[in-house]
Amino acid sequence: MGEIQGMPTKANPLSSFMRQPKIYITLPSRGRFWSKGSIEIPENGELAVYSMTAKDELTFKTPDALLNGQAVVDVIQSCIPGIKDAWKTPNIDLDLILVAIRIATYGEMMEISHNVPVINEEVEHTVDLRLLLDKLSNSNWEEAVELEDGLTCFVRPLTYKHLTLTGMKAFETQRLMQAVNDDEISDDKKLEIFNQSFNKMTDITLSLIADSIASIQTPEALVTEPTFIREYLKNADKSVFQTIQNHINKMKDENGLAPMVIHSTPEQIEAGAPKQYELPIKFDNSDFFAQKS
Repeated sequence: MGEIQGMPTKANPLSSFMRQPKIYITLPSRGRFWSKGSIEIPENGELAVYSMTAKDELTFKTPDALLNGQAVVDVIQSCIPGIKDAWKTPNIDLDLILVAIRIATYGEMMEISHNVPVINEEVEHTVDLRLLLDKLSNSNWEEAVELEDGLTCFVRPLTYKHLTLTGMKAFETQRLMQAVNDDEISDDKKLEIFNQSFNKMTDITLSLIADSIASIQTPEALVTEPTFIREYLKNADKSVFQTIQNHINKMKDENGLAPMVIHSTPEQIEAGAPKQYELPIKFDNSDFFAQKS
């Protein structure tokens, strides 16, 4: 017998056994760089983070979804309901979000496997993700960059959408460059391919910087039109472009996580390994969400 129109829907008796928030996080951006409607932050500024579902784990095992970024977007929106459009996630918030989801799903400790340089011995190290979360929570993005002629440039973190599209373009360009090593291609064709690839990589770099600029303040006006900003970058002195790029790189370094410093054991050093070396920690990949501590 069908449900009578106007009658209240029966409550699911399993509702109280479904996912509950595991931790709460405060974004480094405090929501400042998110576009309207892409996030809902409670008055206390803390977002609830849920553990991944079985479907979320399977999503991370889909190669195409990982390559185009859709897997990351789907899982973020599943685990943090306050985020309505994860494509709009500023990169200053991205690592903290992924670490929080990892903690909510698998716990605070994580094992990282890697090979020791030179001797190629596989070892594991335990990472306390709470320390990473604290470090990322204290990030700060400085927007203003003073330029020549009394100009002030205001830069913003790129969104996950920007980063994904740029990464895909760079990947396609690198694949094109591999054709240069094909002995069956003539030297003239190789030169043509090289020039095309070089120009594409140059355009990618320019686009990254241009997309990072929210506005430029002149003595007379505040310029926000992307077309005008791109035209300015293409025709400005090299020093101007370098100043903006250096500031953006500085913000990325200061707001990202420094690599772990690993100290080799006496036995490893005797076998030829360096006394210490750096181990980068990467979050945006399937392994990060597949390893259980």
